[in-house]
Amino acid sequence: RAKEDYLMGINFSRLLTLKYGDALASFLKKKYCVVAVGRVMTCVLGMVTKREQEIRNFKKTPFYRVMARLGEAEFEWKAAEGSRYFASPLLYKENGFKEDAAAREFIEKLKAETGLQGVVEAVSRRQEKKNPPLLFNLAELQNECTKLFKIAPDETLAIVQELYEKKLVTYPRTDARVLSTAICGEIGKNLSGLSKLPEYQPFTQAIAASGSYKKLAKTRYVNDAQITDHYAIIPTGQGLSALNGLPPLKRQVYEVIARRFLAIFFPPAVYKKTQITLKIGDERFFLSDKLLSDPGYLAVMEYSFSRKKEKTDGEEKGIASLLESLRKGKSITAEDLLIRQGETTPPKRYTTGSIILAMENAGNLIEDEELREQIKGSGIGTSATRAEILDKLIRIDYLRKNNKNQVLTPSMQGEMVYYVVGKSITSMLNPKLTAEWEKGLSMVSGGRLSEKDYMQKLSDYIRRSTQRVLSLNNTYELARCFHRITELHQGEPASPAEGKGRSQKRSRSKKSSRTAGTGKK
Repeated sequence: RAKEDYLMGINFSRLLTLKYGDALASFLKKKYCVVAVGRVMTCVLGMVTKREQEIRNFKKTPFYRVMARLGEAEFEWKAAEGSRYFASPLLYKENGFKEDAAAREFIEKLKAETGLQGVVEAVSRRQEKKNPPLLFNLAELQNECTKLFKIAPDETLAIVQELYEKKLVTYPRTDARVLSTAICGEIGKNLSGLSKLPEYQPFTQAIAASGSYKKLAKTRYVNDAQITDHYAIIPTGQGLSALNGLPPLKRQVYEVIARRFLAIFFPPAVYKKTQITLKIGDERFFLSDKLLSDPGYLAVMEYSFSRKKEKTDGEEKGIASLLESLRKGKSITAEDLLIRQGETTPPKRYTTGSIILAMENAGNLIEDEELREQIKGSGIGTSATRAEILDKLIRIDYLRKNNKNQVLTPSMQGEMVYYVVGKSITSMLNPKLTAEWEKGLSMVSGGRLSEKDYMQKLSDYIRRSTQRVLSLNNTYELARCFHRITELHQGEPASPAEGKGRSQKRSRSKKSSRTAGTGKK
């Protein structure tokens, strides 16, 4: 791994600096400019920059949905088969009109033809279960802490490392989200330790009473095949005397880990899901409602530091009561037809937490954790290096970070470097290809590929790429890209916001030097 990172970094950084550094420096108004390239860091730069360009090029599209109101419930119209608007060019997808006028015309016609009298065409009621999530690995914990506390991944790592050193949690630099069968047999000790903390006693007592911890080995939370070096991050149940002396944020991170761990011993949350179809004339209106009937593990997941949500029990019960009264074949009369205006939304910018998850999954930012688990092993970087790589991209001013919400955007320099790489060694921007190199490293460590064969493939790739770049004549093409980027980034500060702290330190340093010269201390 060290050889690969070094050979790619030093060869491609020198190559692109010598070929394009002067052109970059000219546009950035610098004396000189180094193009820093790395196997993982360039790929991450590409992911953030590409997302920013998608947002920049996104055009909002308004659409107008038609809703049938029945009591407190609203049923959404869709142009199902049989509708006069089925596959109509007037529609945005199947559940909205492109123009407000078309939606109003539809409402007027349907009211005139039917008087809004219809029938319940279909009713489906079933239970839906949601299992407790898998345990934390470092990437998952970093993403969760970015969402909950708006802190950067390197800060999360520093906190959990301190918790580990105080023997409060297990080893943090892990990619696994499950436990080993060996630790599974000792898990009673972890629970026994947590039972000494009053906030967790109700849960540990319930676990002891149910005996669920004795069956843990047969669950999806224990799998030796998914563990390489270390199992998931869990509380040890030890070192509790050090917990009260920690600042609030560190205690809260510990709570996040502890509650995720306790949750796996509880049953799934159970929802009552109702789906109803109303038919008015030839048009169909749909409603899908989900009501929590048994909280299961969710009772454990109420953080002490979270704001309590305002309860809307009355409204929920009102809708539930209405839906319960509807049976297939029942005649109904809708109270009114309404128009709800909406608009398409651009993709979300990466945060420091979500980019860590994207790195773990080779750019496939999948919210569903079970799907994430299915593509496990195709990530870039390692749990120990991802936060450091991200920090470097911010430090060298390729990426900018908003400290309040941890949102990432490319700087002008970063976007220019993105184009330099994109017009020369395009493959370095491809997360899936980068993941293939990572897979190769895993094959070497597992003995399925010899180091000699791997290094030969690496050397061939570097030589081919170097020869191709040397033969390119794309300076004019890049200059046009740089012009466009310069216009897009007009008004951008010359250095990142994080640089303010460093410049202040340098100012204090200079002041110290001046006072030192006068003999003052």
